[in-house]
Amino acid sequence: MIDFEALAEPGSDDEKLLQRIDVEALPRHVAVIMDGNGRWAHSRRLPRVAGHKAGIEAVRDTVETCARLRIDVLTLYAFSRENWKRPRAEVSTLMALLKEYVHKELDRLVDNNIRFRVIGRLDDLPRAVQGGLQRAIEATKDNDGLSFNIALSYGSRTEIVDACRSLIRAGVAADDVDVDTFSRHLYTAGQPDPDLLIRTSGELRVSNFLLWQIAYAEIWVTETLWPDFRRTHLFRALIDFQQRERRYGGLTSKERPDPAEVVRG
Repeated sequence: MIDFEALAEPGSDDEKLLQRIDVEALPRHVAVIMDGNGRWAHSRRLPRVAGHKAGIEAVRDTVETCARLRIDVLTLYAFSRENWKRPRAEVSTLMALLKEYVHKELDRLVDNNIRFRVIGRLDDLPRAVQGGLQRAIEATKDNDGLSFNIALSYGSRTEIVDACRSLIRAGVAADDVDVDTFSRHLYTAGQPDPDLLIRTSGELRVSNFLLWQIAYAEIWVTETLWPDFRRTHLFRALIDFQQRERRYGGLTSKERPDPAEVVRG
């Protein structure tokens, strides 16, 4: 059962939005491109690191909300392979914030039955950060609630290359490679593909994120910068998602021809 009172205060705008959501038709997997930390800080004449720190609260609220809604999977794009090109001081700060976040949030993840996973090239990260991530992965591996993926040193093209290498190492014959087989060698193996992709800060691009997996995802873009993103925005994204008719390349019921007409033709 979903605890609606924990998601929205009675009489609040959030409650009104929540009442419009069909909890029986939620996306199984929500993916988020968290963008706008730097612009958030710049608009306040603060250093970029202030935006990254402020974004942690958005992460916490989004993870908690998805867990309470009993969504199966949440994937957050936290650090791309291209992000290594940023100034060394900024990268070092991001790594320190990541280590601190995992340390502080581990008990919360365990208590809320959340399974923590990392997708991307974990070996690229500093050893101290890797250690904290591995401890969180191990401590939550038996949880069966929300699967929370955090994409670190991640790039979708790299993921696809790694999947190809994995197939070759496994000795899979070329004629045996199909969509399902290939998917089992991706970082997200065993998880449903995203139904909904959210991007903050108004940018209209997918930034090398889950290119294989978002083939049929609905995309929702908000001008809101990531540090300002809260469950209100997530509710709006879910409402918009449920108003769309997902075709998967087929026709809608309104577009399908009348069988009788087809016979007469």
